Amino acid sequence: MSIAQTVHTPTLTHLWSYRLTFLLSGMALGAWAPLVPFARDRAGLEEAELGLLLLCFGLGSMLAMPIAGALTTHKGCRAVALVGGALICSMLPLLASLSSFAGLAVTLAVFGAGLGSIDVAMNVQGLVVEQDHRRPLMSGFHGLFSLGGILSAALMGLLLWGGASPLLAVCVVVAIVAGTLLWHARHLLPYGADDPSTGFTWPTGRVLIVGLLCFIALLVEGAILDWSAVFLNRTHQIDLTLAGSAYAVFSLAMAAGRFSGDHLRQRFGAVKLLIGGGLLVMLGFAMAVLLQPWPLFLLGFALIGLGLSNTFPVYCSVVGAQTAMPAGLAIAVITGIGYCGILLGPALIGFAAHFIGLREALLCVGALLLAQVLSARAMAKG
Repeated sequence: MSIAQTVHTPTLTHLWSYRLTFLLSGMALGAWAPLVPFARDRAGLEEAELGLLLLCFGLGSMLAMPIAGALTTHKGCRAVALVGGALICSMLPLLASLSSFAGLAVTLAVFGAGLGSIDVAMNVQGLVVEQDHRRPLMSGFHGLFSLGGILSAALMGLLLWGGASPLLAVCVVVAIVAGTLLWHARHLLPYGADDPSTGFTWPTGRVLIVGLLCFIALLVEGAILDWSAVFLNRTHQIDLTLAGSAYAVFSLAMAAGRFSGDHLRQRFGAVKLLIGGGLLVMLGFAMAVLLQPWPLFLLGFALIGLGLSNTFPVYCSVVGAQTAMPAGLAIAVITGIGYCGILLGPALIGFAAHFIGLREALLCVGALLLAQVLSARAMAKG
């Protein structure tokens, strides 16, 4: 049973505050993406050096997540979200202005730690609220995270196109994120999902398996982010302008899928949602990789986004429902393992592409979702 059931009854105002946390986290991540090429040029980085720099973000996130999971239990979601927000907002202007590799590496690691912390806090909070309402809410929460990334990247792009410097553009986003977070912080949960007296517990086998399934899901997301445009340009000779739209189509479809995910889960159940999602992803990869006409392969990327959209939100609810280990720590575990997919996935795909070709490597990535389909009934039971 959630602690919140005996302590706090969320109002509509509280519910919107919980939603805003997801939106703001997505906005913070979306603000970093347009800064990457500027950081590369300022520091004069080669591709390998840029890859190493980007690795610092993931390492900072993964190191912070277990700590954030424990802190949500002992200090509450509100405190962890505010600390994470403070780290994010203080690091973004530095990422828009520093020019040394070492400075950017440390700053990006701290930024990753802040984003990882707020991600854990918002997912634990989302779990508590979902349990309080006794109906699916997690997919809609994550839909706002996706929307935040889209809005932030669009705002940054508009400001940069209008002549603003990277520092000025990111400061506008920081002002929005910091101001909104402080405004609604009083409505966030002052506790976590578990009893503060709960001690450390090793992850159970089921939680680790769910973590591996999250690894696969986020590996797919990383594959689309880093390889879709390259694949379409090299294999189908698609102009880079159109090739880059593949990720935009994927992102919009993922956001749409998440906003409809709670209704679908309530109507059909988590098992059917996971099975259907996995099948859609596999079909989408087949269309995106094998078909030639551009409307069809763009439809393939849309199907991948739709199919993948509810995987992580459902798995958050799944580990939150188990009682063998504290829910907050379980969410931190699957989030940390999942982030490894984004970190290692692009490199693993590049390594595989060297030996078997990029087309075959991407088809293998899509086939990994068979694990989600086959394990759905066992993982989503209860």
